[in-house]
Amino acid sequence: MREVDLAEVFGLADDLGPAKVIQVHEPSLGLKAVLVVDNVARGPAIGGLRMAPDASVAECFRLARAMSMKNSAAGLAHGGGKSVLWGDPHMPRERKEALVRAFAHAVRNETDYIFGPDMGMDETAMAWVQDEIGRAVGLPAALGGIPLDQIGATGWGLRHAAEIAAPYRGVSLKGARVVIQGFGAVGKHAARFLAQQGAVLVAASDSKGTLVAAGGIDVEALINLKHEGGSVVDFASGDKRAVDAVIDVDCDIWIPAARPDVIREDNAARLRTKLMLQGANIPCTPGAEKLLHERGVLVVPDFIANAGGVICAALEYRGATQAAAFEAIAEKIRVNTAAVLSQVRDKGALPRQAAVELAERRIREAMSTRRFGIM
Repeated sequence: MREVDLAEVFGLADDLGPAKVIQVHEPSLGLKAVLVVDNVARGPAIGGLRMAPDASVAECFRLARAMSMKNSAAGLAHGGGKSVLWGDPHMPRERKEALVRAFAHAVRNETDYIFGPDMGMDETAMAWVQDEIGRAVGLPAALGGIPLDQIGATGWGLRHAAEIAAPYRGVSLKGARVVIQGFGAVGKHAARFLAQQGAVLVAASDSKGTLVAAGGIDVEALINLKHEGGSVVDFASGDKRAVDAVIDVDCDIWIPAARPDVIREDNAARLRTKLMLQGANIPCTPGAEKLLHERGVLVVPDFIANAGGVICAALEYRGATQAAAFEAIAEKIRVNTAAVLSQVRDKGALPRQAAVELAERRIREAMSTRRFGIM
């Protein structure tokens, strides 16, 4: 790892965290990974393991902080953390399993962190972690888990955030035009649940390109195509465009559900929507969110809108059922979305500012009860 990455992390540090930054480097295995435990005042951190070839330690810290905020805002007895394993998520299964197991073993004594699935990982990967160290969520059903991606826990939460947020911009979900950037584990379920409310998917993108159909896309058919290993640009109908073209499609609801920082100061002006529901973590730079707010685009921040997955994971960790998890997701996300957006409406606050104040207040209350105010 480059020293500058750690310098960036500690340049971002504050009195909330990070509590620990642990780098793992084993050249003989080709293993390079990092774990950031941000804040554990509310309890052991839950956060996903991400596999990507181009991540950074600083990005991992930002994601860990987002998890602290997300878990706090959701009222969970957990802090925030994140881990990144450098590599191609499409590498051969045997190689991927070896790296995941080696990383989990390397941090086996870090009981302040509970692994969950994130980009490039799934319930099978969590089963490998569970087998190694007995500390993972998002497990396969065969191991007593609630497979988050399979049931669409995050997408279910986005649907409820949409139902609360849409009226603030004069949007009805019935007939609302939806664009999803990143038609993967989160995006496809968000599309499905919103379609059940009468919304119309008019564009979707993945790593190969963008599919656009002003008259609407058959969501179930597109999901089936993705399950078969196809891309959105392989869909039988619709206009096929470049990956980045998904930003330019006019819509009522735009959902980023892929990588961080896809909307930045240099491209925010291209976005033509009334409402953004952040299905991905940190999908916008702070400057871009400010620009969108000034243009009247209502942005529901990531750790409010996409908390469904971690709520489900926390309840799984305590032995809850899928039905109980879905009920809790709906309740918590609806309440928190309403709380944040009422502050936006009544005080003119930026949505993220209102969300951070909500979450940070709860973290600091927890810190005040801990010995030495421990992170």
